[in-house]
Amino acid sequence: MKNISIMIKPASSLCNLRCRYCFYADITNLRQVRSYGIMSRETTEKILENIRSGLQRRDQINFAFQGGEPALAGLDFYRHFVKLVEGWDKSIKVNYALQTNGLSLDEQWCGFLARHHFLVGISLDILPACHDEARKDEKGQGTYQRVMDAVRLMEQHGVEYNVLCTLTREAAKYPQKIWKAITKQDFKWVQFTPCLGELAGEEDNSYALTPQDFASFYIQLFSCWLDDFHKGAYRSIKLIDDIVNYLAYQIPTSCGINGKCQPQLIVEADGSVFPCDFYCLDEYLLGNFREQSLEELFLLSVKSEMRSRERSPICEKCPYEKMCGGGCKRMQKEVYCGVGDGSCGMRSFLDYSLGELQRIAEMARRR
Repeated sequence: MKNISIMIKPASSLCNLRCRYCFYADITNLRQVRSYGIMSRETTEKILENIRSGLQRRDQINFAFQGGEPALAGLDFYRHFVKLVEGWDKSIKVNYALQTNGLSLDEQWCGFLARHHFLVGISLDILPACHDEARKDEKGQGTYQRVMDAVRLMEQHGVEYNVLCTLTREAAKYPQKIWKAITKQDFKWVQFTPCLGELAGEEDNSYALTPQDFASFYIQLFSCWLDDFHKGAYRSIKLIDDIVNYLAYQIPTSCGINGKCQPQLIVEADGSVFPCDFYCLDEYLLGNFREQSLEELFLLSVKSEMRSRERSPICEKCPYEKMCGGGCKRMQKEVYCGVGDGSCGMRSFLDYSLGELQRIAEMARRR
């Protein structure tokens, strides 16, 4: 049985927000074609035909839609996509996920997402001031309240969702305040995505995280999380879950957590396929799903040059080297080894938290 995940960008880099720290806008600025527009029905049908031919009975496939803003492809795109997949062998298990800024979500959207069991990742920077300063619409207006309205609408319709918060340098100053907001809004599942500097830029980005920011934030957030955990109030923080799962079962539940790039297939709106969402660049193009098979493209992803990396010298003497392996290649200077001072944000966090995390992992194994 195969378990395959495919990320699709049906609206390419198109977006109805102008986020000041958007990593995909940074990537597409480095390509010959910045946006491939909206995925056509013909392309959708050909991609699904080539994916389906590579699956067997009892395989599992996970479709994640991302962007840009994937909702700009329109609800009819998703209706057509799901209808095509519903014609497949029923023994093939299919899961859907959608990462969205929430601005397009209405009653029709939420009804559809609930009916077809989409897991929605809603982009919300938790603190209103941080969100509105960075996540502005095309008119330059903040969007926090509009996103919160979308969250409440999803709750009314029973849509399963998690909160995706971009952890900027500014937001990292307020771990306790962020935890209070999480508990006040009763968010059950939260993922903090480190804000990245420009891929090809050397200049300092005022939004981009540093390893020191990362460590300080997570050490203080972990203390808040642990207090509630011991009181029986569990909330999922993805990094904590990922480390516990790795300690308990040696299962990497996020790419790069053990220093290894997991093979990925990222599909742009014209069918072009890339090996990583952080490296959808012309030089890493694998091929096109309109013409190539699932097996061929997956093998090309496994062999991609993007997976090569240079290890930092400080990793060689690190007690967490086997567990961490230097982390995600793209997040090195923001989370791990930094620049010049020999410090590592992940090591600082693990120095503080590993004992408790190991005890929690042991509890998980016993269960």
